[in-house]
Amino acid sequence: MSEILSLSHDRERALASARDALQAGDLVVVPTDTVYGIAADPFVPGATAKVFELKQRPRSLPLPILVSRPRQAWALCDSVPPGAAELVAQFWPGALTLVMPQTPDLDWDLGEATGSIALRMPDHADMMELIEMTGPLAVTSANRSGVPTASTVAEIYEQLGDAVAVYLDGGVSKEEVGSTIVDLARRKPKIVREGPIGKDQIERAIGARISRA
Repeated sequence: MSEILSLSHDRERALASARDALQAGDLVVVPTDTVYGIAADPFVPGATAKVFELKQRPRSLPLPILVSRPRQAWALCDSVPPGAAELVAQFWPGALTLVMPQTPDLDWDLGEATGSIALRMPDHADMMELIEMTGPLAVTSANRSGVPTASTVAEIYEQLGDAVAVYLDGGVSKEEVGSTIVDLARRKPKIVREGPIGKDQIERAIGARISRA
């Protein structure tokens, strides 16, 4: 049976239960500063495979990673592309995902390898503390592929049920859309998805024009 734990009423127990479940290779639904996500520890064998199966998500769409500080992100990157430091300084923590070259030979499973990795530092104190307890987490929206992401844990449980070990209830989600995604892994940066942070804000931060994918 799943546990549904309130972050407002029993934060310490909720985070500890989530940590234990993730370290055991189970799935946890977590609040972020955008939409709710399904989290798995990518370094635990078989954990992320459960995400792909539950969401009915093709492995050709690798899972993004949430970090608790920029230093974690840089450690996962083969190189830091131009503009990355400026975007991180202005928009992290926040609703900006950066796609960057991945450090090779990491012993984890995010899906089919593409040579790049999608990284974000969420502006959410509970999520940041959980990542400090576990290390970087693979997190994608808490819904089955093709189904809109619900804004409450109760609605998400109706979709995902006991396939998720722990649901962290942080109230109604703050956004109805996911983060803005900027791909810096290619020669010319591109906006893959525009979310709460707009194209003009990205261009001002890096001092250059940027196209949409």
